[in-house]
Amino acid sequence: MKAAVCYEFGKPLVVEEVNIDPPKIGEVKVKLAATAICHSDIHFIRGELGGKPPIIGGHESAGYIEEVGPGVTSVKPGDPVVVSLLVSCGKCLYCRTGRSHMCSAAWPLDTESRMHSKQGKSLAQAIKVGSFAEYTVVDQSQVVKVPADMPLDRAALLACGVITGFGGVVKRAAVRPFQSIVVMGAGGVGINAIQGAAYVGAYPVIAVDVLEPRLKMALDFGATHAVNARDEKAAEEIRRLTSGRGAEFVFVTVGSVAAIKQGISFTCSRGTTVMIGLPSFKDQLSFVPLEMIPTEKNLIGGFMGATNLKIDIPHLVALYQSGRLKLDELITARFPLERINEAMALTEKGEGLRNVIVFE
Repeated sequence: MKAAVCYEFGKPLVVEEVNIDPPKIGEVKVKLAATAICHSDIHFIRGELGGKPPIIGGHESAGYIEEVGPGVTSVKPGDPVVVSLLVSCGKCLYCRTGRSHMCSAAWPLDTESRMHSKQGKSLAQAIKVGSFAEYTVVDQSQVVKVPADMPLDRAALLACGVITGFGGVVKRAAVRPFQSIVVMGAGGVGINAIQGAAYVGAYPVIAVDVLEPRLKMALDFGATHAVNARDEKAAEEIRRLTSGRGAEFVFVTVGSVAAIKQGISFTCSRGTTVMIGLPSFKDQLSFVPLEMIPTEKNLIGGFMGATNLKIDIPHLVALYQSGRLKLDELITARFPLERINEAMALTEKGEGLRNVIVFE
């Protein structure tokens, strides 16, 4: 099969023929139909999330079950599926208490890979998937069957960007109607946080970005107001829009420590800043604790929208099919695997919400 391999951090990916092993116990082999480019993939091939080359990136995907390993009963060959990085054992404390996205079990694919170069060198599967390739092998818990009429390039978006943003608002923060929201960053994840805020009836829903085209797009996806972060009066404008108090929730969807600190300043007393975007593993955050104590502000993390794949993916598919969740509009362009470096460069420049690699 063909795959795009990262042999050196910061260098273009190399599209070449590689080998893939058959699935082992509890694993499935997926023939990929589409993989969207997420900023986490860019962070990964820049060496900002750790790891060691050679690596095959890609994790926001959908395709068809090609082959199943021993013990797999949830899917069969031919099934169309969403493929996610979330693995769940169903037995650990987190899985048994409704937090399967935080599963603590050790998995063979955490340390092994089913992919190898033609010279026999192991190729790590980045972010537990490795789907910048025509096929991948993952644990059966990472796939969710979708209806046959669900377009798989749109289904792929449900694997990460949509659930991270939408679920961050709806599930992790459990935002209620009429609570005030600021979403920092109107990219792929931020736009879906805005969709989640609109879905639950939050108000106002304030999009914050530095790019005017993205702010305009945010209004199309449900934001009620837009504020350019470059404006020196941005904080003042947010307070004006929230009755002088600041927002009850701020979702930081960009991987920036400066944005996190700014987000804290945008919240009201007892307000909550939710960190969703991934900074570099080398970044450190500092703030003045004394400013947090009397205001009782909260700073929390939000990982993958607190998603239970088997429950939440079907719900989101139903919302899309009923016209209540926008997916078509999230796709900016489609590219063959051979043009992946071009697609990633455009994504890194902020041109578009989701550029998608298509295999069929």
